[in-house]
Amino acid sequence: MKSLVVLIGPTGVGKTELSLDLAERLNSPIISCDSRQLYKGIPIGTAAPTQDQLQRVKHYFIGTLELTDYYSASQYEEDALMLISQLHTSHDTLLMTGGSMMYIDAVCKGIDEIPTIDENLRKDLFELYTAEGLDPIRSQLKLLDPIFYNQVDLKNHKRVIHALEVCLMTGKPYSSLRTGTKKERPFNIIKIGLTRDREELYERINRRVDEMIKNGLLEEARKVHPLKSLNSLNTVGYKELFQHFDGNCSLDFAIEKIKQNSRIYSRKQMTWFKKDEEIAWFSPSETDLIFSHISVSL
Repeated sequence: MKSLVVLIGPTGVGKTELSLDLAERLNSPIISCDSRQLYKGIPIGTAAPTQDQLQRVKHYFIGTLELTDYYSASQYEEDALMLISQLHTSHDTLLMTGGSMMYIDAVCKGIDEIPTIDENLRKDLFELYTAEGLDPIRSQLKLLDPIFYNQVDLKNHKRVIHALEVCLMTGKPYSSLRTGTKKERPFNIIKIGLTRDREELYERINRRVDEMIKNGLLEEARKVHPLKSLNSLNTVGYKELFQHFDGNCSLDFAIEKIKQNSRIYSRKQMTWFKKDEEIAWFSPSETDLIFSHISVSL
């Protein structure tokens, strides 16, 4: 049977370098599973593979979208499965790596069939959110889907808005479309999780942010600042610098917030991943042990 090795872990843990080593050992390209590295023009802030790394191993889903493009986990599921099917004709084993939880689950487990949202509806709700905040959107969601309203993090504007989009688009409660049924895949899935001591991980995250600043993150963020309202830029690294550019905080404060929010995000990732009992956990330094585990599992 064909196989898919999925290399998982929080931001800053060391997935990129290990993925290159594993890809070479497996004679596989790398299928990126990062919801932000998909976009062009923001390689520094998204820690996208460098040109040298891209030349070393063939990558997919890196810099393929414009910042203005709409993309979702369900679209990624469709695109990734099609690519995996094509690549499996010439490769017995493929490597996928990333830290975007929903995108990983979309490929490994499948996600519910949620309709594509009309662009005018999306624009109208975003304008309402921009003008009046989240309260009127929460109120509509409570009316149309009280079940999901009581489940969702009401401070997470993206999830609240998306749920209301689906309610208005389908005429049905969002919660009624969320079955959570795992889909069967025509290939073997081997999940490898990378972990480090928390303090070590935090130090790596802090150093990586400093490196990003040194490598030109400020200039990169300034170029896309006029597009700050786009969902593709609603992410750690850019949000904080946009606040600085808008005169709301100092540069030093913005950089510290990037580090803090990156650490918070890493905790959210680990909380999500730890619920998955199929993941075998290793230190990034245990390359030979990881490869042995993969070999036995094939």
